[in-house]
Amino acid sequence: MRAIGKRSISFGLVNVPVKIYTATQDHDIALHQVHDKDGGRIHYERRCDICGKVIPFEHIDHAYDAGDRTVVIDDDDMEALPEASRDDVEVIEFVPSEQLDPITFERSYYLEPEKGGVKAYVLLRRTLERTDRTAIVRFALRNKTHLGALRVHDDGVMVLQSLLWGDEVREADFSVLEKPPRITPKEQELADSLVKSLEADFNPEDYKDEYQDELKKLIDAKLEQGDTVDTAATFGEEAEDEGGEEGGAEVVDLMEALRRSVDRKRSAGSSASSGSSGSRSSGSRRRKAN
Repeated sequence: MRAIGKRSISFGLVNVPVKIYTATQDHDIALHQVHDKDGGRIHYERRCDICGKVIPFEHIDHAYDAGDRTVVIDDDDMEALPEASRDDVEVIEFVPSEQLDPITFERSYYLEPEKGGVKAYVLLRRTLERTDRTAIVRFALRNKTHLGALRVHDDGVMVLQSLLWGDEVREADFSVLEKPPRITPKEQELADSLVKSLEADFNPEDYKDEYQDELKKLIDAKLEQGDTVDTAATFGEEAEDEGGEEGGAEVVDLMEALRRSVDRKRSAGSSASSGSSGSRSSGSRRRKAN
């Protein structure tokens, strides 16, 4: 794993230097969008409504829409905000662990002690375990101030979890639950029996993302069958010809690329209609792949 930053846990006069690692990862297969007619990549541009130009990130500021007026906030304004760049994890209080509602949990990060801070790290970890407490902390990460929970993971490593602020959790106010229906003893007995029949210890490794597994199988099958299109062509670039020479790898105008792709499809279609059934099948496969 690669550390995404360094911080120092501060509680009282004790400081624990640590490295921060992202504790979770996304296993979803990345898919992009293409035009169903010609397979060209779909792009979302940062185009200015006034000048009509595509704007690079370094020339993009933030703004707040206040109705008939807009407030523009540049990078200097953002950096001047309080605590936006603080490098410590400040312990505010120690609370009973059971008081934390899981609905408030956001991202999780592993904390590794740096050399010279191992003893203080272990001391804090043992104290949290012995007292069954979780440290509520304040910290900054990626130019944003967070409320967090510092607790001990099962393997003895301390975990920092960012929390939603109190006003970010909506209140569940459902009128249909104001007068709950009557539950008969028999219904309750059957429900209890069902729960008992499904009782087990939770083991995350027992569960698989079947959708992603099947998606990977589908992609692998299409690759094996040759049911694909040339990747360079999806960017509007000329693919290499059969002799291996490049036919024009420069980035071309988007409209020109679309015209070329459509013309290529039309010419392929006319060839197929003249009597090549094999070409029709191949063209059909390409359209489905796109």
